[in-house]
This record gives sequence, C-alpha cells and structure tokens, in this order.
Amino acid sequence: MKKFICSILGHHYIVTKNVTKHIKEYSCVHCSREVTTDVNGNLSLLTPENKEINSTLEDLYNKRRAPHQVA
Repeated sequence: MKKFICSILGHHYIVTKNVTKHIKEYSCVHCSREVTTDVNGNLSLLTPENKEINSTLEDLYNKRRAPHQVA
C-alpha cells in the first residue's frame, strides 16, 4: 500500500543524515527508499558503494572542520 502511495503522489523525502553542507542522505517517509545527492546535486539511489563514499566524505569533512589540537 505504501509503495502505491509513492507511485501516485511521489516520494516524500526527509533528511536522515547531513554528510557535508551540500551532500545529504534522504529517506522516503512512506516506502523507506533511501537516496543521496550526487556530484551534480541530483538524487540517486543510496547503494552500499554510495554509503561508503558518503562515510569517507563525512570523515574528511569533519577532520577538516575540526580545530587543530596542540599536544
């Protein structure tokens, strides 16, 4: 039934994870379909490969934003 709603009305995505300022992961409220933004800003399916890429990007992004700690 939930996929039927999405096929008629379209998906209703909410942000589930902010990877960087410009790259986010989304999930459909009705059918739980997961997508992410690609290099061009378009939505693409969140495959295991894309999850790994987003995880690496998030790590690099957070390391770069973190203040340098002096020992």
